[in-house]
Amino acid sequence: MVGEIRAQARYIPISSQKVRLVLDQIKGRDVTEALSTLKFIPNRAARPISKVVASAMANAEENFGISRDDLYVYRIFADEAPTRRWRRFGARGRFKPILRRASHITVILKERE
Repeated sequence: MVGEIRAQARYIPISSQKVRLVLDQIKGRDVTEALSTLKFIPNRAARPISKVVASAMANAEENFGISRDDLYVYRIFADEAPTRRWRRFGARGRFKPILRRASHITVILKERE
């Protein structure tokens, strides 16, 4: 029995709040089912999430010899990455900051008993 299989994507230029909307839809599902679900989700965050899930699945197959049919999404979460601060100047000499947020996506897979 192998423990957790992990994969991470860092500095994805989408806010973690938007990424979490998609993550909640695939939590606890089988890996193959999660990947097919992500194909049909229209959000921009679905593509990088599917890449991370596919990477974790490949890690399980190559490093631990586990079949993809036995895997499920045990934990998946998005943390905040550093925010890039941009500037725009407004009327009357004011300063309008623009926050360009990013996120770190982590996937942890487990084998079904």
